[in-house]
Amino acid sequence: MNPVEVTRGTSPVILGFPHVGTFVPPDVRERLNDEGQKLRDTDWHVDRLYLGLLPGATMVRATFHRYVIDANRDPSGQSLYPGQNTTGLVPLTDFDDQPIWREAPTKADIAGRLETFHRPYHAALAAEIERVKAEHGVAILYDCHSIRSHCPFLFDGKLPDFNIGTNNGLTCAPEIEAAVHETCAKAEGYTHVVNGRFKGGWTTRQYGQPSSGVHAIQMELTQSTHLASESLPFAYDVAKAVRLRVHLQKILTELETIARRLAA
Repeated sequence: MNPVEVTRGTSPVILGFPHVGTFVPPDVRERLNDEGQKLRDTDWHVDRLYLGLLPGATMVRATFHRYVIDANRDPSGQSLYPGQNTTGLVPLTDFDDQPIWREAPTKADIAGRLETFHRPYHAALAAEIERVKAEHGVAILYDCHSIRSHCPFLFDGKLPDFNIGTNNGLTCAPEIEAAVHETCAKAEGYTHVVNGRFKGGWTTRQYGQPSSGVHAIQMELTQSTHLASESLPFAYDVAKAVRLRVHLQKILTELETIARRLAA
C-alpha cells in the first residue's frame, strides 16, 4: 500500500492528515497485543469530516497507522513536549498508558519504518507545500487532528473542543491564528483554546516558516464533536458533523482569503 495519498488542488490551503490511516503491515500487526490491534488512537473519520469543505484544497493523507510510526513526531525521536506525558515516534503505549505491543519494535524496526512510511509521507507533503507556494507565493498548511475528550494520561479534565496550535505563534502569521481563534470563539456551543495542551506537532513546527511564506496551524478536535461515541466502534455522527462542519468551513474559507491577501 502507498504510505501517502495526495489529492492536488488549486487553493493556497493544504490539509494534512497524519493520523487517519489504519493500515498496519501484517508482520507489524502480529506483534501488537490485543489492545494495540484495536487501533483506538486513530483520528477517526477526520478526513471525511473535512471532505469538500474547501473546493480546491490539496489533501495529503497518511494511510498507515500511528502505531506503525507516527508521522507527526520528530524523526529523531525527540519529545515535542519535554516533561509532559506523550507518545513517541513509535508508541510503546496508547493514550491511556496501556502497553500495545507483544514484541516491542527494535531500533532496526524503527529505522525501516522511517524509510518506508514516515519519510515518504513528509516528502509528499513537502512537495505539495513547495508546489502550492510556487503557484500562489504563499502556502497555508492546516494540520487536521482529533483526540478523545478525556485522556487522563495526557491531560487533566475535559479537553476543549477546538485546540488551536501554532507553537505559541511561531508557525504562522498573527492574522492566521487570530482568524481561526475568532471563528472558534464565535462557534456557539463549543469550547476552544489557543496553544493549550496541544501547541502543534512536529509537522506544524517543521513546516511553519512564516518568513518564507509557508504558514502552518494545527487543529486538534475532540472526538465528541463528531463521533457518536469516543469508544469502539468510533462511529461517525452525521448530525454532529453537519453542525461542526459549518464552523470548519468558515475557518478554511477565511484561511484561503488570508493567503490570497498575504500573497498580494
